[in-house]
Amino acid sequence: MDDWEMHDEVRLSPRERVALLQIEACLRQDRRFARRMGDPPRGVWLPVAVLLLGIASAFVAVMGVRTSDPALLWCFALLWPLTLFQALRLLCRAARHRARARSGAGVRPWL
Repeated sequence: MDDWEMHDEVRLSPRERVALLQIEACLRQDRRFARRMGDPPRGVWLPVAVLLLGIASAFVAVMGVRTSDPALLWCFALLWPLTLFQALRLLCRAARHRARARSGAGVRPWL
């Protein structure tokens, strides 16, 4: 019987469950701990999404103008606002982190 099987048989009191949940919540918020445990950084996906959407928007716009294909122009019309929205979210996140760094609350990379 390994350790995990033994833990399944253990019953925790409500007080112990609350304490365990609080510990887990604190550990989830500690980015250095998560990095040491091998978790991928959470903030990577938004910059990657903005980059990919920007590339896709530019490609569709260029191809739409070159071929005058209405389907490509409509794809650009749908992709471009989404790209701008995600870029705005990325800029807001960067500004929030910059303001947090100025206030002395700790510097956290936005990428």
